[in-house]
Amino acid sequence: MSYRVIADLSPAERAAFFERDAGIDAVRSDAADIIDRVSTEGDVALRDLASKHDDVEVGNLDVTDLAERAHQDVDDEILEAIETAAANIREFHERQVPDDWREHFDGRELGRRFRPLSAVGVYAPGGTAAYPSSVLMGVIPAKIAGVDHVAVATPPADPMNPVTLAAAHEAGADAIYAAGGAQAIAALAYGTETVTPVQKIVGPGNKWVTAAKAEVRGDVEIDFLAGPSEILVVCDETADPELVASDLIAQAEHDPNASVVAVTADEATAEAIDAAIDEQVDGRDRADIISDALAHDASGVLLARSMSEAVLFAEEYAAEHLSIQADDDEAILDRIDSAGSVFLGPNTPVAAGDYASGTNHVLPTNGGAKRFGGLSVDAFLRSTTVQRLDSDGLDALSGAITTLAEAEGLEAHAESVRRRFE
Repeated sequence: MSYRVIADLSPAERAAFFERDAGIDAVRSDAADIIDRVSTEGDVALRDLASKHDDVEVGNLDVTDLAERAHQDVDDEILEAIETAAANIREFHERQVPDDWREHFDGRELGRRFRPLSAVGVYAPGGTAAYPSSVLMGVIPAKIAGVDHVAVATPPADPMNPVTLAAAHEAGADAIYAAGGAQAIAALAYGTETVTPVQKIVGPGNKWVTAAKAEVRGDVEIDFLAGPSEILVVCDETADPELVASDLIAQAEHDPNASVVAVTADEATAEAIDAAIDEQVDGRDRADIISDALAHDASGVLLARSMSEAVLFAEEYAAEHLSIQADDDEAILDRIDSAGSVFLGPNTPVAAGDYASGTNHVLPTNGGAKRFGGLSVDAFLRSTTVQRLDSDGLDALSGAITTLAEAEGLEAHAESVRRRFE
């Protein structure tokens, strides 16, 4: 690799960084066809699509009973890691649970209460890598919110990945289905003979999963439409180039379409990061995927004219994962409003948040952090406002209510207030 200068980027090169595309438009029509088929044919379609797309002949779509056995049989070291991650994720998300409240405002008793959804689906990707961590990230906050039925859908395999199953059991999943891709989203949204329909679907996935979530949104709620993984590292001359390179490479191994970027105002640091990347890639198991991601138009090492320009780039980029490796990291953080999750300092790799620090790794991509945050307990709750007015409180508001109602041409609204004082 060789670094590029931000000020020298052409409009097309800037667009590649700031107009990242999840790629769902190209497959949305096909995803819609799959959804129609699953909603019509149910389990038959799920089994046929598993044979066609996953090369697996599925017997039982419901594999919930395998999860407890996997939890018992999985390697002790892996189980301990799952339990550690789950405990930390629970601890962090339990802090997010809001309290119901009521307060008095001069004759008005107003409040808010929170109630969980009743059924939620969590998608856990499969394919070139299994993601038991995504199971933990989706199921645990839903159960903390109080959701009664939390189902996991994950692509079928022969055999099913025991670590994913063990994670689902540890997280408290109520049902686990061997279904992947757009067909899994359809099954969760509309139900089949085996799959219980849900109110909301969350979790990361490939462009087929994302396109399917876009199609079913409205019939069910979703978390958000997420694209390939991203990292932006903002660093100064105090950063260790070897660590920056390793963080970029770690995200690059997710997907050949991943976006991995480092930006610094120090030319020597930019050169050293480039060199470290070239040195580290060859030894990685997924070197081909990493190399493709590094060659992506939305990836690279960038040189800013100043740290202020680097920070402005980061704010506009609105990264899924923002790593700040700089002497004044807190000052830089204070200037950032748009990021899915922030990782401060040299000892905080993104991998910590991916697995076990406790924060959620289901995060907005493609600049989505400018509009919404990552998955949390809030995603599984509905809020209801509550109010009670006494006679004096209503009397004090009656003039404002009747005047505004009549200004809107809603005379009956005004009359509903006046009648209480006849």
